[in-house]
Amino acid sequence: MTQTEDTVLAIGTRKGLWLARSTDRADWTLSGPHFLMNEVASVALDTRSSPPRILAGLLSSHWGPTVVISDDLGASWSEPEEGAIAFPAAAGESLGRIWQLQPDSADRPGVVWAGCEPISVWKSTDGGSRFELNQGLWDHPHRAEWGAGYGGAAAHTVLPSPVDDTVHVAISSGGVYRSDDGGQSWQARNQGISAYFLPDPNPEFGQCVHKVARDAELPDRLYAQNHHGVYRSDDSGETWTSIADGLPADFGFVMLSHPRSGGTIWTIPLVADGERIPPDGRLAVYRSTDAGDSWTRQDAGLPEAEYNAILRDAAAVDTGDPVGVYFGTRAGDVYASSDEGGSFTLVASNLPDVLCVRAASVPGSMGP
Repeated sequence: MTQTEDTVLAIGTRKGLWLARSTDRADWTLSGPHFLMNEVASVALDTRSSPPRILAGLLSSHWGPTVVISDDLGASWSEPEEGAIAFPAAAGESLGRIWQLQPDSADRPGVVWAGCEPISVWKSTDGGSRFELNQGLWDHPHRAEWGAGYGGAAAHTVLPSPVDDTVHVAISSGGVYRSDDGGQSWQARNQGISAYFLPDPNPEFGQCVHKVARDAELPDRLYAQNHHGVYRSDDSGETWTSIADGLPADFGFVMLSHPRSGGTIWTIPLVADGERIPPDGRLAVYRSTDAGDSWTRQDAGLPEAEYNAILRDAAAVDTGDPVGVYFGTRAGDVYASSDEGGSFTLVASNLPDVLCVRAASVPGSMGP
């Protein structure tokens, strides 16, 4: 008997969580909604343990925010009795939203990071059942000057390095911050990223970075989709250079990196901050295989007309071969590609506003 693999796609929306499952990444079975009428702004599929664990960051208009956990792919859910994330009394704050749930590397089992509103970073060492506030970032002297992006104040990207104690965090609006000591201390790392909307367009911090991804082969290489601007850093964020040439627009929210192939990334351009639609109303994913030096348009299978945006975490890749690429729109349509963006098929339509998408391979059925 041999174990097959399925692909699970978690789709967090403004009004609940849907789970899609496929044996071939072409035909999908959809279940849900889970947590109907709860906003699901963050999801993590943690495959470092067996069985895989799903973590979801919920926001109830009545009960507020919490983290829920499933160890049976959504058949049942649990929630820590006192809540997974809660500010200490001395902080004088209460949790507003969980923007990001990010499992650490395989050699740090049990470690899960969270980025939240108010702007803060949290760390769990027990798989996400209980998180502790990262005091180093919370006490940072810049924090009083961080602002809220259009969608709210967000620590929306947490990128622990797979090779050392480096951690990068992206804040909207605040910019990119890096810790070299596992989160004890943090420094702004935004040289070269424009903040054209500020009196000083090149400040130390204050940039509205929308998403950051790490290169698969070069851990010090990062890619950023900014509030106008697409950038690459080859020195762990010390300096950034533009890689927007070849794109139809430099605004957008999505930045994805290939899990194995260095230099391969995807973004989904939008016209501008005041016109958040695909250029010419024609939805397309753009792929680069040379770290942003050139870009290829990918739109096979996508609708000819689309006027809805794709949010920063409403896109993901899996670890399949070839890699799968997934995204959902604010109109509630979810697309999947099993050939690295070469062609897309519709997984689900008419869902609520898609806020986050995550994909992972999980154990399937036993075969001969």
